[in-house]
Amino acid sequence: MVKTVDVLGVPHAYELTAPTRSDIVLVFVHGWLLSREYWQPIIQRLSTEYQCLSYDLRGFGGSQPQHHIKTFAVANRSYSTREMATERVEFAEVTVTECPVSSYSPSAYAKDLGILLKQLNISSAWLVGHSLGGSIALWAASQFPESVKGVVCINSGGGIYLKEEFERFRAAGQQLVKLRPQWLRLLPLIDLPMTRMNVARPIARRWGKQRVLDWVAAHPDAALGTLMDSTTEAEVHHLPQIVSKLKQPVYFIAGENDTIMEPKYVHHLASFHRLFRCCGDNVVEIPNCGHLSMVEQPDAVADEVKTILAKHGVESPTS
Repeated sequence: MVKTVDVLGVPHAYELTAPTRSDIVLVFVHGWLLSREYWQPIIQRLSTEYQCLSYDLRGFGGSQPQHHIKTFAVANRSYSTREMATERVEFAEVTVTECPVSSYSPSAYAKDLGILLKQLNISSAWLVGHSLGGSIALWAASQFPESVKGVVCINSGGGIYLKEEFERFRAAGQQLVKLRPQWLRLLPLIDLPMTRMNVARPIARRWGKQRVLDWVAAHPDAALGTLMDSTTEAEVHHLPQIVSKLKQPVYFIAGENDTIMEPKYVHHLASFHRLFRCCGDNVVEIPNCGHLSMVEQPDAVADEVKTILAKHGVESPTS
């Protein structure tokens, strides 16, 4: 069941599965223009053994700032952005109010996560972050070492700043954020291109529809702010320093066919952690997999998470 908790004045939507005999809670952090929904295949495979928390980052999915609520008028009823994240709604008109300026850096989102863990009384967590969510998880491990016991980064790497490539990436991302008319969801078959975008093989149409919904519903400031704040030269170069100083175990799962975060960049960031040693002992590549590993290859990802936890004494209560 979806619930909300206040984090620095913003209602955060989250789902928390039932406790198990394990003391560890797995906390799932989604990536850019996505939502907590994409973790459901993994959570279904892990929740019988570990309590699982998934939530929407500030400005995405159902975690919309109250000072900036988009209202969609449909059939004489108004729907908030938060409602749109959980309901199938057709709409035509949109009204946008002002939103206070706030930081959208991975460090700021890590602070949000730390407060969320405290609000939910979670004192022993392993973080599982996808893409941008991996960077946020690494920052959170640095900021909250007492409660964060380990990190698994999925389709997440970096640490190398290539000026021209980053400029092209930011320009393309900015266009993606701007070109989101609200009627887009009404177009027939609009979900089909999303089933093929950034994946090795087409994914189920439900995920294509979910990607369209999350793309349209994302708060414009958050969508643009996270893109810009996470891809500055200073941020990119600082991330390896964060990884090198972490005392907790950190692992990386890469998609062999990922064109957004190529495996070579995943290996590069992983190499700054002590567990990398000389052979990439903390990196796993999943074959036939693109940038959405948790949806494309949920069995493989869930099995790797279990293996990683077992390596560090977090045994499955059912084993």
